[in-house]
Formats: sequence, structure tokens, C-alpha cells
Amino acid sequence: MNIRIEPEFENKIPPLTEDEYRQLEENIRADGIIINPIITWNGAVVDGHNRFRIAQAHPEIRYTTFEKSFPNAEAAVAWICKHQLGRRNLTPEQKKYLIGKQYEAEKASHGGDRKSEDIKSSCQNVNLKNPERISDRIARENGVSSRFVTRAGGFSKAVDMADEAVPGIRNDILSGKLKPTEAEVRAIVQAAPGEREALVEELRQPKDKPRSSLSEARRELAQLRKIGEEMAHARGGKKLESMLFELSDAVDTLIFRWKFCISNHQELFQREDCRAQILKYADKVRSFIGSIEKGVIPDE
Repeated sequence: MNIRIEPEFENKIPPLTEDEYRQLEENIRADGIIINPIITWNGAVVDGHNRFRIAQAHPEIRYTTFEKSFPNAEAAVAWICKHQLGRRNLTPEQKKYLIGKQYEAEKASHGGDRKSEDIKSSCQNVNLKNPERISDRIARENGVSSRFVTRAGGFSKAVDMADEAVPGIRNDILSGKLKPTEAEVRAIVQAAPGEREALVEELRQPKDKPRSSLSEARRELAQLRKIGEEMAHARGGKKLESMLFELSDAVDTLIFRWKFCISNHQELFQREDCRAQILKYADKVRSFIGSIEKGVIPDE
């Protein structure tokens, strides 16, 4: 069987840094063999893209393959994302993207986010005696809320749209180099295809850069986006609902990032000096909440 790399699968894999790739290549060349099999589906690599590229560059290196069975490409994507979510060195943005892609892929594979007795795919892992929605199960598996999962689906769509407009920006966002707000990501989804490139380029502008220094076209586009968002609010309900949605997302994001950071540095969390500093951060949050309870918006 001829093995190939499909972008549809490869772009779901968080890329290695140059140093990580070079170290992997050196290790494989030293061994003279790729120990773990390269996993494929219908001849397309679904796990082991970097190892396969290294094998292509060095024909003398031996490797094996293992062909998995999936009912469709969406199920393969869901498996890839779930497999990658087991890595410990993911950024919060990468984890959110993978959760979103898994959610969207499973919905596409099974006809929506619903309870169903007839879903029997291996990637679904549904307990047929007590079926649960896809978003609920993915939330449970990753220690997040179901609402976080559905928003992650929108986030992953927006990131992909941004990358179509400006290739390479997906890696900038997922690596944490760019940190767009939820509203900025959502604006990309809502924008017409011809407007997305300008919106993505606007994300690259420093947050403290004066609006007057941007081009007139960008200012006009930003104004159009604002009008479009207001129209979307009018169609979808009161602005209060949008405000509360943003605040709810901020709370979920805070909890998610704290849990993510602490769980990946548990040995540091056991240190008293570390916990003392964390409590100082928690005091800062409590102070902020106290001001909000008094009806005051803190300046800092």
C-alpha cells in the first residue's frame, strides 16, 4: 500500500518546533529504525506524520505501519484529536482547538450532537445503556464544561477560516503567539470571505497600537464589523445576553487555564512557596470580584 500524508489529517497535529523535530530525527537515525508503527487509514497517515517524513528523508530507516478502521474521514479526525489530547505539552489554545475539532468531527460523523442508541463507532465510546450527548462526553473526558466544548467548536472553525485567509496564522494562534479575544475569533466566522484576510491581519497589530495609525480601509472594516456585531446582537437577542455570554466564557477560560497549568506542574504545586504565590493571584481575583459585588469597576 502506498502511504501518503493528507493535509486534512496532518493539520490537526500540533507541530513540533525545529529543535523538537531535529532531536526526533537524530534519535531515529541513531536507532536506525522507527520503533512505534505509523498508523494509517486507507493509506493516509493518521498518527506518525513526523516519523513518516523522517523515514522518507532517510530511506535506509526501517518502519512498520498499522492500518486502523474508521467508518469515515470525520471519525478518523475525531480519533486524531482525541489521541493528541493525551499529550502533556499542549498549549491551552491547542487543547481548545483539538477539543473543538473532535466535537465538530464527531457531530459530522454521527449527524449532530444528540443522544442516540445507534451510535456504535469506536471513536464515540458511548455507553448504550446510558447514552450522552457528544459535547457532554467530550467535556467529561477533558474536565471542562459542555458549553466550553461547543464554544471550542466555533473557535476551531474560526482558526481554520483565518488560516485559509492568511496561511500560517493557525500556528501563531495555537502556539500562543497571537491571543485573539473570543469576539475577534467570532468576527472572523461572521465576516464575508473577502473580509477575513483584513480581519486576520488586524489581529497581528499590537494591542496598544493607536487606531489612527491603521489604514483607512482597516478602520472602515472595523466599523463595519462593529455594525455587523450589533446587527447580530439584534437578531440573536438583547445585548445583555451577549455581555453575559462573554463573561461566562471568561470565567470558564480562567478555570480551564488554571486547571491546565496546575495539572501540568503538579510537582511545583506541592511546594509551599508556589502555592503561596498562587494564593496571591487568587486574592487578586477575589479583590476584583469584591469590587464587582459593590458595583465598582476597578481601574486596574
